[in-house]
Amino acid sequence: MEKIVIIGAGHGGVELAVALRQRRFAGSVTLVSDEAELPYHRPPLSKDYLKGAGGDPLLLKAESFYVQNAVNLKRGRRAVAIDRAARTVRLDDGETLPYDHLALALGARNRALPITGADHPDTLELRDLAHAREIMRRSKGLTRVAIIGGGFIGLEAAAFFREKGIAVDIIELAGRLMARAVSPPISDYFRRFHDAMGANIHFGAQAASIAHEDGKAVVGLKDGREFAADAVLIAAGIVPNTELAAEAGLPIDNGILVDDRLLTGDPAISALGDCAAFPCVHGERCMRLESVQNAVDQARCIAKRLTGESEPYAALPWFWSRF
Repeated sequence: MEKIVIIGAGHGGVELAVALRQRRFAGSVTLVSDEAELPYHRPPLSKDYLKGAGGDPLLLKAESFYVQNAVNLKRGRRAVAIDRAARTVRLDDGETLPYDHLALALGARNRALPITGADHPDTLELRDLAHAREIMRRSKGLTRVAIIGGGFIGLEAAAFFREKGIAVDIIELAGRLMARAVSPPISDYFRRFHDAMGANIHFGAQAASIAHEDGKAVVGLKDGREFAADAVLIAAGIVPNTELAAEAGLPIDNGILVDDRLLTGDPAISALGDCAAFPCVHGERCMRLESVQNAVDQARCIAKRLTGESEPYAALPWFWSRF
């Protein structure tokens, strides 16, 4: 194997490049990132980065790492097509990258709400560095924010706004916080935490529209209630980026389907991280885990296989948060 191409330069993609070199892989490694920034840590964006002064993000690796380890980092480039027969990837500028093995670390994107006003340019979201910088810029002039979604990102953003004295309405469709990810006792703990911070939490509340006018916003609920705010942050979860894989004919089911060694339906293509649906060691047929540690562990598992030490992926899923 001489050429490995990695699409996606988040935690999983960068860790795969790191692990390949650590395991003495001597072939070429190309890492494609659709962001112009050097690859950076994402979890701090909703935590330390927001609470700090902004500036440069915490890098996954210094620029010198890519140079010294012969990792061809292509920044600000997007993969637009995979030719499985020819084993090539075409980028948005027309360049074609040949591969012996392709790793898809495509990540995920914020879920778009199918309601009026959700796509308005004044609506806030938090997924990448540009989003975090926009929130910091806008926060200086805010007195009240409506947050649609009571998951990890919504709650971390709520803590940021409350520490700045900004009133917060958290609009949550479920009957408890972080219902998809944690048990009821943990949900109750964080409800009490945010109650103590002064956040207003509204359960069983479904957003139906967002009206924008003169720098203000009103979130209308399905039951007729309305919440006025200076800004609206949508934190309604994420969806995996599977389109590139689907167009190449790879099996998709709530993510790019992989086996217990993280191989797709094509033995020359692996998938990992937020975009991959994998067999769970705890008995589920397949699951998709939105966790940095999962992406890192899967990258190391793939690096072992690509360097002759194949074993099933069996890491214990875990995650963390900080408010």
